[in-house]
Amino acid sequence: MIHLKNGTYINWQTLDFSQTDIWVEEGKHGGVHFSKPEKLPESIQTIDCRGLYITHALANGHHHIYSALARGMPPPPAQPQNFHQKLQYVWWRLDRAMDEQALRSSALATALIAAKAGCSFIIDHHSSPEKTRGSLDIIAKALEEAGMGHLLAYEITDRNGLGKTRDALAETQSYLKNRQGLVGLHASFTVEDDTLRSARDLASKYNTGVHAHLAEDLIDQEECLKKYNRRVVQRYADAGLLELKANVFVHGIHLDSRERELLRNSTSHITVNYDSNLNNKVGVFRGDGLGKNIMLGTDGMNNDMFASARTAWFTGMGHEKITPQMVYDRLRRVHHYLNYNGFKGDGENNLMILDYDTPTPFDKSNFAGHFLYGMNSGHVKHLISQGKWVLKDRKHTLLDEESVLAEAREQAKRLWSRMK
Repeated sequence: MIHLKNGTYINWQTLDFSQTDIWVEEGKHGGVHFSKPEKLPESIQTIDCRGLYITHALANGHHHIYSALARGMPPPPAQPQNFHQKLQYVWWRLDRAMDEQALRSSALATALIAAKAGCSFIIDHHSSPEKTRGSLDIIAKALEEAGMGHLLAYEITDRNGLGKTRDALAETQSYLKNRQGLVGLHASFTVEDDTLRSARDLASKYNTGVHAHLAEDLIDQEECLKKYNRRVVQRYADAGLLELKANVFVHGIHLDSRERELLRNSTSHITVNYDSNLNNKVGVFRGDGLGKNIMLGTDGMNNDMFASARTAWFTGMGHEKITPQMVYDRLRRVHHYLNYNGFKGDGENNLMILDYDTPTPFDKSNFAGHFLYGMNSGHVKHLISQGKWVLKDRKHTLLDEESVLAEAREQAKRLWSRMK
């Protein structure tokens, strides 16, 4: 058990501030106590949090861990002229070059950097067509070694041929037999009807949802209309996907009013990734007509949910009627999603402790403004995940940081060479 004394606790849902001691239980089902428990374990770790703020750790609503080693990689063989070419020349070359060593290194580096930014849970969408079988377990074990909660999915697509599609379906089924997860799908324009039905059946069998890219670029809608005479969300609805629980659809930029209505009337969530969308020049998300089931992610661009929220505010306010509080609510929506669907690893015993010394008053009434204009990942001093220390005084307690980063640099060089 961990004892946090003399801290200021900020309730992540109500934003109430309270001066309190907190006792943190260990484990996926562990909770927190705001008064001293009657029975204390023999082993208890106490840390003085005087002057620090304690609140729920962050979670990433959509990530691509396999992109962790892409930072600074050589340019593609030709300059992409549109989004489809960027996939072909950059990301589909990268995912085909992934192997077991690169996967593990990517997961450890991601977990390390994400923890330093206050994140203790990642919803990930993975692709490594030359190393499909067993790939999700490699990532899961690395994240668990680093104390990171997770909800993983393997990207099922027909773009690499029928054999690779079968491998992806088999990997998904093998993983879901033993662990919580989602059924991953690439964008509609690379998924044929038979594969879509197989993915739906898998999700239904394991009582979970799909994690799918949705209308990120206009090509997704254009190809769907050309091949199936309907728009993407209608195609998914006709295939029964919207009847599943726990769906995560990613991006949702090019949606019409009917598609927004279909999504709003389902239990599906949309994860928005503003930094990635700006980088790929695919458009800007608008939340009108979608309801409250909107989360934030990073789409593999970085591991910083503080930065993701800030971009959501500065970019989003020019395209829809949002407030700082709405952006914060979208950042925190992931916790409701995980809890509602019974996924473990993001309980109340996931806490970040912030060293945030502000020159202005800070309380419930102006929290969202401070979060967007003052706080950043550099204020994260400690992190607790599932009741265990992960970050202490900004140092990871479970990983050798130097070794993880040194190995990542070596694996990045190997990966870039394989991409040639």
